[in-house]
Amino acid sequence: MSQDVLHAVANGVAWITLNRPEAMNAVTWDQRERIIALLADASADPAVRAVVITATGRGFCAGADLRGGPAAPAGERVQGDVARMIRRGAQRFITAVMDCEKPVIAAVNGTAAGIGAHLAFACDLVLAADSAKFVEVFARRGIVPDGGGAYLLTRLIGPQRAKELMFFGDAVPAEQARELGLVNRVVPADELEKTALEWAERLAQGPTRALALTKRLVNASLDGDRAAAFAAEADAQELCMTTRDAQEGVAAFVERRTPAYEGR
Repeated sequence: MSQDVLHAVANGVAWITLNRPEAMNAVTWDQRERIIALLADASADPAVRAVVITATGRGFCAGADLRGGPAAPAGERVQGDVARMIRRGAQRFITAVMDCEKPVIAAVNGTAAGIGAHLAFACDLVLAADSAKFVEVFARRGIVPDGGGAYLLTRLIGPQRAKELMFFGDAVPAEQARELGLVNRVVPADELEKTALEWAERLAQGPTRALALTKRLVNASLDGDRAAAFAAEADAQELCMTTRDAQEGVAAFVERRTPAYEGR
């Protein structure tokens, strides 16, 4: 199996690591498909209760590397090919992160550009090394952001700031990204893995199904009206209360002890 994506599971945490440091981890078609599959596996595997996405070398992900991916030659391209490519590729990739039923942490070790930035922003929590930076490169290339960029940035930081980043394409250092609300925490580069492990293991000890339902509610909250949001909340709580973890959490509260969650 290719080593372009490393995968390991320990203590309830699945680590997905982009491993093409010589290319600043520009993501290939094969890597994208592998990560989509691993995220689907994480959703279905009770032994996985949190996910960390990170990378080796100096770059987190320098964008898309379309070389080697299935595409029609330019002379044979017909109207609709590009839209289909985006839907099946970049949008599917970002959707896989947002729809994963386990909490997903981005541990951004270096430059996150284009789809690489959107990969980080799609995660539930974002940790960044102090040397990391985020770049909306699309306008530099004369194209519009894809991979859910306009959707994600507008919801994270508002339309005015989102347009500033997308119009100019300037590199945003990690600390500025934190101030904008794109990053949860910035840490020294040599503490990134340790901090990601601490956060992920803490999540892995939590009530996994409740976290999955909470993630679903938050992700959907800006896309509907209040009535729809409240209805979804009630339905989520109904589902949650059927889980063993919910019963354990209530029992632990009544008995004044620390709950022992199983992820079920």
